Amino acid sequence: MAIQIDHANSLFTLLTKNSMYQMKADSLGTLVHTRYGKRTPVFDYSYLNKSCDRGFSGNPYSAGKNRTYSLDTMPVEFPVYGSGDYRDCALKIRYSSGASSAELTFDSYEVKEGKYALPGLPAFYSCQEDTAHTLIITLKDTTNSVFVHLYYGVLEEKDIITRAVCIENKGDSPVYLDRVLSVCADFQYGEYDFISFYGRHAMERLYSRTRVHHGVQAVGSTRGASSHHYNPFVVLADKNTTETSGECYGFSFVYSGDFLAEAEKDQTGQTRVLMGIHPENFCYKLDPGQTFTAPETAMVYSSTGFESMTHTFHKAIRNNLCRGKFKKAERPVLINNWEGTYFDFTGDKLVAMASEAKEMGVELFVMDDGWFGKRDNDFSGLGDWIVNEKKLGCTLKDLSDRIHNLGLKFGIWFEPECISEDSDLYRAHPDWAFKVPEKKPVRSRYQLVLDFSRKEVRDYIFNMMCKVLDSAKIEYLKWDFNRSIGDLYSAELPADRQGETAYKYVLGLYEVLENLNQRYPDMLIEGCSGGGGRFDAGMLYYTPQIWTSDDTDAIERLKIQYGTSFAYPVSTMGAHVSAVPNHQTGRKTEISTRATVAMAGTFGYELDPAKLTTEEKEEIKNQIKTFRKYYSLIQDGIYYRLTSPYEDEEYTAWEFVSEDKQEALISIVNTKLTANGMFSRIKLRGLNPDLWYSIDNTEYPGAALMEAGLPLPIPSFEYESWNLHVKAINQ
Repeated sequence: MAIQIDHANSLFTLLTKNSMYQMKADSLGTLVHTRYGKRTPVFDYSYLNKSCDRGFSGNPYSAGKNRTYSLDTMPVEFPVYGSGDYRDCALKIRYSSGASSAELTFDSYEVKEGKYALPGLPAFYSCQEDTAHTLIITLKDTTNSVFVHLYYGVLEEKDIITRAVCIENKGDSPVYLDRVLSVCADFQYGEYDFISFYGRHAMERLYSRTRVHHGVQAVGSTRGASSHHYNPFVVLADKNTTETSGECYGFSFVYSGDFLAEAEKDQTGQTRVLMGIHPENFCYKLDPGQTFTAPETAMVYSSTGFESMTHTFHKAIRNNLCRGKFKKAERPVLINNWEGTYFDFTGDKLVAMASEAKEMGVELFVMDDGWFGKRDNDFSGLGDWIVNEKKLGCTLKDLSDRIHNLGLKFGIWFEPECISEDSDLYRAHPDWAFKVPEKKPVRSRYQLVLDFSRKEVRDYIFNMMCKVLDSAKIEYLKWDFNRSIGDLYSAELPADRQGETAYKYVLGLYEVLENLNQRYPDMLIEGCSGGGGRFDAGMLYYTPQIWTSDDTDAIERLKIQYGTSFAYPVSTMGAHVSAVPNHQTGRKTEISTRATVAMAGTFGYELDPAKLTTEEKEEIKNQIKTFRKYYSLIQDGIYYRLTSPYEDEEYTAWEFVSEDKQEALISIVNTKLTANGMFSRIKLRGLNPDLWYSIDNTEYPGAALMEAGLPLPIPSFEYESWNLHVKAINQ
């Protein structure tokens, strides 16, 4: 049983294939965290929780004269502000009196078959083959009628535990939620590193590993989206953890808006991890009888390094978070016209591009920004989702038909959340955009953001999109969002509810995406936010792939895709071959290397085929054939980071291995060319040590490839790459 309860001792133990998570309601009703780690026989681990009198650590009144009992020094399952715990808390409640002090005690619990769902929010779900259970523990504030329902989802075989929180006001007056985080994990022992993924536009999810020191280390976003700058996925790791050894804990926030993730090392050396909605732009008024639901956090423990944690997240995201036809269906190789034309195109130009792309083997043509309204640059048109037939020289149906007659599928770009001041929609409804009264708005990319917390705004945009999507045969939609949110103010909400705007905005976004998924189940939706500005687990519930970064430079993509891979599977990473010199960096790389890197994703092209040489076109034909040949191995195989682009100067290498270990694909990129270069090798992983494998007609024992390694090829030009197919030999 995935959830085991010792009623006599109020002990709750959650078990997955390899992990154990345990908590206990103690004699004073405090829900104490006892252990999170490797699975063992069930035992009461509260013996590990030692206490003593710590000066200036408060004691609850119910503890009487026991000065050693303090929530300030205990591992608390869900800490609340005002309880005597001076560390950062998961919950801060403000009552109608203005007081914020609260104290939570155990009230009840419930166990349910299956994995819980959250109203209006994305969440992991259980499949038919999964053993899944839900534990709901209810805590009650000792002085007011606020109930806190802690949700725990256990996917036993998938090795993942999820957590969410629901706050219920059963009192007679409103309360204000100033802070609601979804998860707290206290570790009373250990020296840890905090791993996060930082960046900027066009350089997202760069790997950062720092020692957890005394004080608070935090990453987060107050930009209205999860952001290019920090990702809502972090890892707490033992200081000696590597890819293949050591303990680590991964935390993924299933939400696409403002977030906070932090690690705090306290006075006694304990480490607290918190994750949830960032409190900076958050204050939720909860009227009597109302409930607030916080988003979900998914947790994965590994005792064998980052690699195992990654594999668990990859499988769970692919199978238990992504939904619909395209979570497993083979996706088309596409070409997007953006870097090939930008705004300068006509219908005839697009058809000419599509015709040449078809000759090379491309399967989907995507028309990017510039097809609607008055939209020949960044200054105008957003919000006017009406086809500019004058620019195209035809109707959208005509263009779609011409593309389909070539034998290609057809896709289209939208940016539904944003609006230009120079647009008919803005002139008609200026109050629909986020603006602070009596203040000029902050612009970004010359555009404002529509208030998706308002139903009439969502319904209008959704209906405009449907008119376009229903007017032609469209198999793909790229959903973009090209700015951070500023001037967070909703004209519809009263003053005491303005703090709900950011949260309700994200729920509004999810509602529109859900409606699109329901109405167009055969249409592939790709998420995008200036590239990777909203690459998170929440979006993957609605869009099975996300444009990884606006930076298409193959060498920079090595770091971007490396960092992304720690939590997110290859099948979710939009990756394209673009033109050189690269439009973001000016770097020149061989088209073979650009393809090697892009194949570690969904694979496609972002260029004008008319500017390619005959030799390049032939090579693209072969690239697409190669990708199709190894499609299942790349998209469904087990992914291994063989080297790090941060630690290995000369080569970056990764590997895909089939579930049955019968074949593998090794991809290698030389990143530093030197005269009279040194000999190098890589040790493969994931093979069967008892099998023999063939690589380029040479045979090797699996054990030799993994223990002794494979010599790396010596590069003959800068940024050369190789793809080596490994095939088991039938003995």
